[in-house]
Amino acid sequence: MKQKFGKIKILKFKGKDKVKRYDFKRKPVRPYLLMWLIHAVVWLMLLRRKHKVNYVGNKPKGPALIYATHAAFNDFYMLFHAVKTHNINYVTAIDAFYDMSTPLMRLIGAICKRKFISDMNLMRNLKICVDRKTTFVIYPEARYSLDGTTSYLPESNGKLAKFLKVPVYVLNLRGSYISDPQWNKYKQNRMPMEGDLIEVVTKEEVNTLSVNEINEKINKAFVYDDWKYLKDCGNILTYKERATNINAILYQCPHCKKEFEMEGKGTTLTCKACGKVWDMLENGELKAREGETYFSHVPDWFKWQKQNVHEEVFSGKYSIEEVCETFTLPDSKGFYHHGKGTLIQNSNGTILKVNLYGEERTIEYSGTSLESVHVEYNYKGYADMLDFSIPGDSIWMRPYRKDFITKVSLATEEIRELQNQNLKK
Repeated sequence: MKQKFGKIKILKFKGKDKVKRYDFKRKPVRPYLLMWLIHAVVWLMLLRRKHKVNYVGNKPKGPALIYATHAAFNDFYMLFHAVKTHNINYVTAIDAFYDMSTPLMRLIGAICKRKFISDMNLMRNLKICVDRKTTFVIYPEARYSLDGTTSYLPESNGKLAKFLKVPVYVLNLRGSYISDPQWNKYKQNRMPMEGDLIEVVTKEEVNTLSVNEINEKINKAFVYDDWKYLKDCGNILTYKERATNINAILYQCPHCKKEFEMEGKGTTLTCKACGKVWDMLENGELKAREGETYFSHVPDWFKWQKQNVHEEVFSGKYSIEEVCETFTLPDSKGFYHHGKGTLIQNSNGTILKVNLYGEERTIEYSGTSLESVHVEYNYKGYADMLDFSIPGDSIWMRPYRKDFITKVSLATEEIRELQNQNLKK
């Protein structure tokens, strides 16, 4: 019986020497030819929804570096609305090239990268952008926000600004997440969106400020909470599936403490272990039908789970070994399927035991080498998946356990924090 993988394109393996890998050395394309079309599409997509951009400081004029928040595809509409230039490039993950095709992505200025891995080719391409006096955009969270608030920000943001010697901006968007959260595929394209385009470091300051001072300015401008923005907008979350699959991010019950027993359906969130039920109101708040609510604000629930994972990791109790379906994405043409592999993770790091292209591999990430891990909820209608990068390839793993990937993502960041602290001792 043929195995089904949703809408994931599976390539036939014809031998290890036939596997093509993406060439990251290719220079970025100036997107002049299609930018008029992009701006027209953006105008149409934003036509029926309330939106605005607030400018703080000077507007960017290339060369300039823009760090942008990342919650949904809507981010790109607001980016091109905020930065009205035909000379722009932006860093995009290789799976987006797979989604949209490499020729199209390159023509509209995208620069390809694998997530959470060092890439000297990217540095070279960004330097090319500087020489061309281009405005270029980076999404430093390197993934969509899981809970609608600021995700992990790497310390390398300030180092990159110092290396490129260009002014730094932050595009902080609100409303994008709440209208299209990754755990819920019911898009609400008429909900309002707002953004602040902030000049955080001038061209003069980038030469005089330290890396830490630049990071502090970036991190301060990056603070956002889409659930708070929703409350400020009023009772506008009216669609009937607003809580469907929110268990993907709220996987632990605060009443009985059981994990992976939550179920979001319609407008309710229910713990299957103890039976406690929460209703999601039209302002995004959660309210228990009986007894204590515990957390009415979704990010507070998420932070409580993160703290629980923190305690597991730092106490040395955290340990998983999970059988996963394994895929690779060496190029942007499609995925190869490699059968079952094993994901092992504990307080020291992460290990993948996989068979790639007919060869048994053990891939080890020390606690400090893996900044985070990308997660996809119900990817291409197939399943929840984790994305790990290695030189020359991306390894996608599908765990069988329900709502498992969010905890792995949180644990990966906690492991890095623990191991960094150990190095400083």
